[in-house]
Amino acid sequence: MIIVRISMQVLAEKQKEVLQTLLSLMAPMEKEPGCLGYALLSDIKDKNTLYVLEEWESRQKLNNHLKSDLFGVLLGIKSLLRQPHGIRIYTVEKAEGMNAVMSARGKTNNSDLSKTKEIKQ
Repeated sequence: MIIVRISMQVLAEKQKEVLQTLLSLMAPMEKEPGCLGYALLSDIKDKNTLYVLEEWESRQKLNNHLKSDLFGVLLGIKSLLRQPHGIRIYTVEKAEGMNAVMSARGKTNNSDLSKTKEIKQ
């Protein structure tokens, strides 16, 4: 799995415009082949700091996305930012879930795991 984290320091007077642009990208982005997820986040301390998180099946699918018009739109908002996009691409070899958390907390017996499953449902 490939994770892309894009940070943006938005000009205060352009925040609404940037938000509208990023929100308009969500539905088409999630339909791109290989996209596992797309999220738009705002920094709790500074509403003008935004983050886009993307998850991709493979590097090839991500590369296709990086060449797309959709990604071009995201890059095109650079004139509305205080500084250039901060883009980081992470390759994840292994992803773990709640079992890893429970194990780290020393709660590995079956009754603890079944409680976790009950809460999740």
